[in-house]
Amino acid sequence: MKKYLKTLLASVAIIFANNAMAYDPGATQEACKKPKFSTFSLPEFNAPTKAEVPAESEFSFVISNWIDPTTIKLTAKKKPLPFTVTDKNSFFLVTAKLPAEYTGQFVRLDVQVHAKLGCKGLDGWLVKVAAKPVEAKPVEATPAEAKPAE
Repeated sequence: MKKYLKTLLASVAIIFANNAMAYDPGATQEACKKPKFSTFSLPEFNAPTKAEVPAESEFSFVISNWIDPTTIKLTAKKKPLPFTVTDKNSFFLVTAKLPAEYTGQFVRLDVQVHAKLGCKGLDGWLVKVAAKPVEAKPVEATPAEAKPAE
């Protein structure tokens, strides 16, 4: 009987030890906060509004402060886009300008960044850049018809 009790206790101890050392992949995901994106300054294109933005518009957006700002990648139509990052203590402000080459086109702006703990954050916006304004042609004035004096 003593032998069975020792075997039972040893088995229980092994089971608890294995559970305690088990790897939980969800635990690492909980530790990492994904970057948050907000306050995109341009109107996004969507079917009901069909909003357009002026050519060469400047725009900005906000990213949470738990990111590594050196990992920010901003693209327009999958081409790198120059930008500036301003540290506002509680968030990062990213500003950029739409290139003139996208006048009259749809442009997908994508941003990718890594959090300090390793998570990757992705976001993006679709904008429609207005065509260049048509230059106004001078209108020739026509002389007013002379009215006979009364």
